[in-house]
Amino acid sequence: MTHSPDTPDHGGGVDAAAQRFGGARPDWIDLSTGINPLPYPLPALSADAWTALPDAGAMQALETAARVFWDVPATAAVLAAPGASALIARLPFALQGERVEITAPTYNEHGRAYAAAGWGLGPGGAKVLVHPNNPDGRTWREEEAGAEICVIDESFCDVMPEASLIRLAARPGMVVLKSFGKFWGLAGLRLGFAIGDPAILARLEQMLGPWPVSGPALEIGAQALGDTAWAEATRARLAADATRLDALMGLPLVGGTTLFRLYDAGDAKALQEALARRRIWSRVFPYSDRWLRLGLPGPQDWPRLEAALREIRA
Repeated sequence: MTHSPDTPDHGGGVDAAAQRFGGARPDWIDLSTGINPLPYPLPALSADAWTALPDAGAMQALETAARVFWDVPATAAVLAAPGASALIARLPFALQGERVEITAPTYNEHGRAYAAAGWGLGPGGAKVLVHPNNPDGRTWREEEAGAEICVIDESFCDVMPEASLIRLAARPGMVVLKSFGKFWGLAGLRLGFAIGDPAILARLEQMLGPWPVSGPALEIGAQALGDTAWAEATRARLAADATRLDALMGLPLVGGTTLFRLYDAGDAKALQEALARRRIWSRVFPYSDRWLRLGLPGPQDWPRLEAALREIRA
């Protein structure tokens, strides 16, 4: 099944939800995204992080930290960027081809980017694999990445590093994308990485222009990527909270990751609206009237979600 671009179906949109259902933004719990609700603690930053143009040394330190954290093959290049979305938007222009296969259902940002660049959507010489997939958590095998050009989006893979296909980044025509905002919970920092074929990444680097990553993002990213103890503890906490959410929802689990859960809600829109009337925002999808996706509540949000569900079920 091939994915076709439509209107964006991202999470978020709390301001629009508040306009429709009432309340101000601080009144809402946003469970529509897959962002870690307990973010990496922000370190103290040097004055230069804010006042100086980012220098090559800081960028090198960040990319070296990324190479170590993800065990990047020695022959693969690493490129930091202002978010994975910036890379997704530019990648079709850095690749050479005419058709790209994107298996659905998946989030449609990739399809929109390739369509905007004039690519046809369907089986051809290029392939995009979202690994694990958003929203159903499907993972891909190494043999399924066989294409002349292959982009593997591992934005949610840091919760399950054992499943990563980063070793394939050494192949010609291969690009692996990494998102910093989701696992580390700092989506507003706007930091992402492309890892893979040096020739492709060189073209991407030219498209991004000078100083693509802010000074604060360079310092925070380098420190966070070096903090393996925090990463291990966070994976364990996310797994426990995902199990807790499944038990609380009591709905058939379609799939997901430990950053988001996908449920068969029967009438997903009705449940979304019932939660929204209680200032809790969730996510539904244009291609399914049954699927409801929830991110993990923060520690302070569990009681409100529990109370809302009791009211809905009463």
